[in-house]
Amino acid sequence: MTGDTDTLEQISTAYQQSMPADLRDSKPFSWYLDEVTADPKIARNAHQRVADMFDFYGTSYDESRGVVEYHLASIDPLGDGENTFYGRVVHQAIHEFVNKVKSGSRRLGPERRIKLLLGPVGSGKSHFDRQLRRYFEAYTLQDEGRMYTFRWTNLCDVIKDQDPADDVVRSPMNQDPLVLLPLEQRQEVIDAMNESLDAPYTIQNEQALDPESEFYMDRLLAKYDDDLKAVLENHVEIVRLVADENKRQCLETFEPKDKKNQDETELTGDVNYSKIAVYGESDPRAFDYSGAFCNANRGIFSGEELLKLQREFLYDFLHATQEQTIKPKNNPRIDIDQVIVGRTNMPEYKDKKGDEKMEAFNDRTKRIDFPYVLSYEDEARIYEKMLENADVPDIDVEPHTLTMAGLFGVLTRIEEPDSDRIDLLAKAKAYNGEIDESEDVDVKKLREEADQVAEIGEGMVGVSPRFIGDEIAEAIMDSKHRGREYLSPLTVFNFFEENVEHHGSIPESEFDTYYRYLERVREEYRERAIEDVRNALAYDVEEIQRQGEKYMDHVMAYIDDATIEDELTGREQEPDETFLRAVEEELDIPSDRKEDFRQEVSNWVSRRAREGEAFDPTDNERLRRALERKLWEDKKHNINFSALVSAGEIDDDERSAWIDALIEQGYSEPGAKEVLEFAGAEVARDEIEEQ
Repeated sequence: MTGDTDTLEQISTAYQQSMPADLRDSKPFSWYLDEVTADPKIARNAHQRVADMFDFYGTSYDESRGVVEYHLASIDPLGDGENTFYGRVVHQAIHEFVNKVKSGSRRLGPERRIKLLLGPVGSGKSHFDRQLRRYFEAYTLQDEGRMYTFRWTNLCDVIKDQDPADDVVRSPMNQDPLVLLPLEQRQEVIDAMNESLDAPYTIQNEQALDPESEFYMDRLLAKYDDDLKAVLENHVEIVRLVADENKRQCLETFEPKDKKNQDETELTGDVNYSKIAVYGESDPRAFDYSGAFCNANRGIFSGEELLKLQREFLYDFLHATQEQTIKPKNNPRIDIDQVIVGRTNMPEYKDKKGDEKMEAFNDRTKRIDFPYVLSYEDEARIYEKMLENADVPDIDVEPHTLTMAGLFGVLTRIEEPDSDRIDLLAKAKAYNGEIDESEDVDVKKLREEADQVAEIGEGMVGVSPRFIGDEIAEAIMDSKHRGREYLSPLTVFNFFEENVEHHGSIPESEFDTYYRYLERVREEYRERAIEDVRNALAYDVEEIQRQGEKYMDHVMAYIDDATIEDELTGREQEPDETFLRAVEEELDIPSDRKEDFRQEVSNWVSRRAREGEAFDPTDNERLRRALERKLWEDKKHNINFSALVSAGEIDDDERSAWIDALIEQGYSEPGAKEVLEFAGAEVARDEIEEQ
C-alpha cells in the first residue's frame, strides 16, 4: 500500500510540476500591463508565437543543403524521438513552412495566406500538422510561450437582464487583454513595449473586441461614466491561456463532412438557441462562438483535406486569410488571429487549380510541397522507427531488408534521368549520397531537371510508405506463422509482388513499371548478398593489406615514371599494368580514367603521410572495395558454390565458420544460412552461364 501511495504521489507531483504555476490564478488588468511591459513577447500574435516555438525547441543548420532542421521534427524532444521525420525533402518542406510563418510574423504577407501542405498520400503532411499542434500545446505551458486572456465578472451587478448563469463570462474568442484598451491608448502602450522588445518583429494589435465583449464594455462604461479604470478593476480578470486541442482552445482541426450538407456555421459559429429565450435573437450574448475559426483564435487552425470542401464553403477562407476576419450569419464581423494550415492530396489540388472560379482562393494560399522521401536509407529509417514503436514479435530483421524496401519505394518516386551517364538506379544511389569523387554526377542538377519534367515536383507520385510498411508487417506475421524467426528481403519482395495490384492507391497503368523496378531491386539485393557472402568466404585482412601496399607501390612508380623491384627476382621492372588494371576494373574505371584514379589515391596517401597516419587501404572506401573484389575474383574459383545450396556437401566446420562470419555482419543464424544458399546459387548460375 505504501508503494502504491508513493507512486500516486510521484505521479501527482510530476503533473503539478508540468503545469504553469499561475494556471488557476486570476490577476487584475494592471498586473497584465506590468507583465507585457517587462516581457512584450507575452502579447505576440499567433504567427509570432508559432515562429518562436520552432526556435524554442532547437535548430541545427545543414550548410550543404542550406536547410534549417527544427528539432521538434528532427529529434522530437517531447516524444523521446518517437515522432521524428527523415529525409532531406521533408526537412526542406518543414524549413519552407517555418520560413512562411516567420515571414508572416514580420507582416510580410504570408500571415494573410493559407499555408497549404500539398503532397501524395502518406508523405507526412498530417504527421507534421499533428506534431505542430502538439508542440504548440506544450509551448504555451512554458513560461517562454505563455499567453493570457480575460474574463468579465460581476456582470449581474450592472446589467439587469444578464442571466445569473452568465455573471462571469470568459472572452469568447480568447482575445489578448490589450484589446480592452481603446485603440489610441492601446497603441501608446504597444509603442512603449516595442522599444524594449528584443525580437525580429514588432508587436501589433488593432483588433476590435468581439461583439459580446463589446456589448459588455459599452454597458459597463455607461454605468461608470466612461471610467475605463473602474470597469477594468471591477469587472475584468486576467487568466492564463493554454492551447488545448481537446478543449478546442486555440487549436482546431476542421474536417469536411457531407459535401451536400456543408454549413458555414461550422466555421464561423451559430446562434445559441438556449440563450435566445433569455436575450433575444439579435442580442450578441445569444451567439455561440463554437465555429472552427473561433476555437482556433490565438493559435492554429488546421484544415484537413481542405480542397474537398465545396467552392462556396471556401469563400469564408477569403476573409479569414486576407482580412483576418470572419462574418457569422446575421452578426457583425469578428477579428481573428491564427495560423491557418490546410492539407490536401494531389487529385483535389489538380482539380481546384484548374478551376477559374477558384482564382481568388488559390491566390490566398502559400503552397508547401510535401513529397515522398527520396533517399532510400532515410526511407528505411521510417520503417525502423515504425518497428521500434510497435509491439513487434521476436523476429530478426536481416541486413538489407528495410533498405531494399526503401529502394523500391524511391525508384517509384523519382523521375527517369534524361542522360546517358546515369540510369534510374544510379540516380537513386546519388540521392542517397553514394557518389564517388571521380563520378561526374551533379545531384543538384538532377533534382532541377526532375522538377522541370515532373507535373508538380519530383517525389509527388509513387508508392506510399504506408503500402511498404503494410507489406513489411504482413511479411513479419507470415514469417511468424511459418515458424521463421527472421525477416529477409526475399520474403518482403514476395509480398510486394503479390500485392502491388491489390493496393488502391497504385494505378493500374503503373503495374508493369513497378514490377520492373522490383526486379531492379532484386538485382541490387543479389549483388549485396553476394558481396556479404564474398566477405564471409574470402575476406582476408592481411591479404588486402599486402595487395594494397603492392598496388600503391606500382601506382607511385607509374606516376614517377620509375621502375620497381620485382618481389621474386629482385630485378627492376616497369610497373605491372596488368595488376593495376585488374584492381581498377573492379570499380569499372575505364582505361581513359585510370590516371585520374591513380592520382586520387596517390594524393590520399600523401595527405595521410603528412598527417602521420600509416597506410591502410581499408581506410579508403574506393580502394578497399576494389581490393576486396579482386581478392574475391582470385579466390572464388576455389569455392564450390553449388555445394553451398546443400548443407550436406560442405564440411560442417567450414560452413559454421562462414555462418559465423555472416553473423558478425548482422545476420541471424537462419538468415545467414538463407543468404549463403541464395548467394551460392546465384554465383553458381553465373559460372554456368560463363562457361
